[in-house]
Amino acid sequence: MSKIISIVKSMRLRTLPLSLAGVCLGILLAAADYKVSVCTAILIMLTTICLQILSNMSNELGDVLSGTDTQDRKGPQYGLNSGGMSIQEMKVAIGTFVVLCIVFGLLMIKSSFGKIFSLDGICMMMLGASAIMGAMKYTLGRNPYGYRGLGDIYVFIFFGIVSVMGAYFVASHAMPWWIVLPAASIGCFSVAVLNVNNIRDMATDALTRTTVAIRLGGRNARIYQTVLIVLGWVFMAAFCAVRFFDPWHCLFVLTLPLYIMHVRGVWKLDGKQLDKMLPLLVMATFAFALLAGFGFVKFLIF
Repeated sequence: MSKIISIVKSMRLRTLPLSLAGVCLGILLAAADYKVSVCTAILIMLTTICLQILSNMSNELGDVLSGTDTQDRKGPQYGLNSGGMSIQEMKVAIGTFVVLCIVFGLLMIKSSFGKIFSLDGICMMMLGASAIMGAMKYTLGRNPYGYRGLGDIYVFIFFGIVSVMGAYFVASHAMPWWIVLPAASIGCFSVAVLNVNNIRDMATDALTRTTVAIRLGGRNARIYQTVLIVLGWVFMAAFCAVRFFDPWHCLFVLTLPLYIMHVRGVWKLDGKQLDKMLPLLVMATFAFALLAGFGFVKFLIF
């Protein structure tokens, strides 16, 4: 039982709503304009969940192997760095989720396009392979990009652009230009989640890695955080502006108080106290995505 608890800890379930935010928004926006298969939508989400857990476990293993995670770490302790799992057990778990990513990804392609080996299917397989490699190479390997201050770029691309636009395309087989706007919005919020994590861990991270927060310094990293949140709202507002006007499209505005609470907390708190700003932003982004998507598919409900 203790081993299972350790594995669940390393999955970091509290991060799953963030990874689901982008694909849920993409699926809902596709459902507003096209008929979307429920089976395909479920497989998109299952593939995303497995990719997120793979990323979380690979990140933990990389941090432990490199000596980044120490007893002075401000964030929570997970299965491996708390001693509940061995390195070999973590490698087995990572391999298991690589297989699950491949299986669910292929089933997703088959469900959406009717066959795996089509032009669209091959393109999606290549994108999926890139996502798997990106998830694992964040802190693993000889030269992990997460230790060189490049994590923000990866998160913006895969949690924002690929997540929303990829889900929209798989669900609808279409790719209108304006879908990049909500994708950039979720991308900004996702980078903000990473950034507040890096602000919290600046003191310990500075010993073993480079992050954008370390490069900017405490005050500028908080300015960067504020800019990311504002840009996320600007991109979504621009998306609503280019579509036909309907008050329902602005449902996501209901989450504004949560974002204000987050920004205020980031400026007021420091160190371990910042940890509670992470789940707040994750849940705010998840609610933002759902409300933004449901605002466009309201006619399916009423």
